[in-house]
Amino acid sequence: MSVTDIHIAGYRSIHKIRFPVEKLSVMAGGNGVGKTNLYRSLELLHAAALGTLSEEIAREGGLPSLMWAGGRKVTDEPRLVLEATLDGVLRDNSDPDGFSPTYRIEIGFPDKISTAAFDEEAQVKLETITIRSRSRNVVLMERRGPSVWARDADGERVLADDSLLASETALSRLRGGYPEIDAVRYALSEWRFYHAFRTDAGSPLRRPALPVTSPMLHSDGSNLAAVFATLRFIRGETRDLDAAVADAFPGARIEMEMPGRGAEFAVRFPELPNRPFAASELSDGTLHFLALMGALLAYRLPPFIALNEPETSLHPDLLPALARAIAKAAMRSQVWVVTHSRELTDALAQETGILPRQVVRKEGGTWLEGLSALGIFSED
Repeated sequence: MSVTDIHIAGYRSIHKIRFPVEKLSVMAGGNGVGKTNLYRSLELLHAAALGTLSEEIAREGGLPSLMWAGGRKVTDEPRLVLEATLDGVLRDNSDPDGFSPTYRIEIGFPDKISTAAFDEEAQVKLETITIRSRSRNVVLMERRGPSVWARDADGERVLADDSLLASETALSRLRGGYPEIDAVRYALSEWRFYHAFRTDAGSPLRRPALPVTSPMLHSDGSNLAAVFATLRFIRGETRDLDAAVADAFPGARIEMEMPGRGAEFAVRFPELPNRPFAASELSDGTLHFLALMGALLAYRLPPFIALNEPETSLHPDLLPALARAIAKAAMRSQVWVVTHSRELTDALAQETGILPRQVVRKEGGTWLEGLSALGIFSED
């Protein structure tokens, strides 16, 4: 269920851009070029599937704060457009490789006559899921206003709902009887985003985790100890995790016991062998590195992992080990990395042969170096 193409328009520094997405995408560039805006756009697609899009936009300051700030024609209605094409989501006997659905959502300000949204609340203007079949586009779902149409099991176009609020997404609300829509929602909702793990004294990383089998790391890392315990006591092996820790901190090892009322772990270092150090005692950089290992080497990985500036608080000596863990994760999942670090991009290139995409400014908007207006990179 990989992402093949992304289209974004009207979001902060992004005027309009469409580009292909690879198994491992590395986005690099200077401050202020819009790397984080690309990352954040994907988070908003994820929120559309979860049904939290309006809340996420409100947390950013509302639509006035996140709309494209550059020039536009007087006749252009301000719209935020998010679109993703997914590969291998829909399958049937006629095409064993599966169809590639495209989910698109357009967001704008409420109409003056509308009473279904607050004055500056994000309002869904258009929402569609289409697939390419026999050289033509087939619409599986179309939402305009409060009404959403979808194709039933017989392929007939039916009214699926006519009572959606302006702030609700059809993708999150339409459930049951529409397996194709369910598949797209599931694919997008399973994405995971990891950005700036807290490592202060009150960080959830430093506290015991609930003793619950945890095949995947939460976005805030609060179940890190349970993720490690799941590898040790449920899978029964921690080979990749042990190797990554020894790679970063030669001679060090993670120690843990079967969870009781909580899951905990500690690290024993060779230079201080007399006792292990609990998570509450570890340095910020060490704890951050371990959280990244929990995200990248967990029992089960999400279909899409996005890391925003994972090098934060890490010593440069740890970046080759991080690059090797990212490369290993990219064999099991699709990984997106946003980074400032030349050391990390060099290490990733050495491990995978993949060079970073340089994020630049072009005509005032965020762009990717080498990308044509047709959405194709020059080397392709």
